[in-house]
Amino acid sequence: MYGKSLQELKSLSIEEIARLVPARARRTLTRGFTPAQKTFLKVFRAKKNNVKTHCRDMVVLPEMVNATIMIYNGKSFEPVQIKPEMIGHYLGEFTYNRKKVQHSSPGIGATRSSAAISVK
Repeated sequence: MYGKSLQELKSLSIEEIARLVPARARRTLTRGFTPAQKTFLKVFRAKKNNVKTHCRDMVVLPEMVNATIMIYNGKSFEPVQIKPEMIGHYLGEFTYNRKKVQHSSPGIGATRSSAAISVK
């Protein structure tokens, strides 16, 4: 990220990382973490791998690289392997929380017009 190695990024403080990330993430880091984000960081630092979280608005920090984080998408926890290119992005960017709509035949009682369709 911006010409720095992963070891250099891991040695930086949160304030120094904030100067390197885009504006939206910088604002999140400079204002401080929410209680949910603080809890996630505490659990992550203790466990380091396969941490489940609902906290999709957490900024990916250098200490999270090479870990697997289970991110909630509204229905299930999706595993995401954190890579160095993800630093400065949000966890929610890496899991979809909406499914593609797949239309099929209408169900019973769907609409009045579905009464005219033959049911096999």
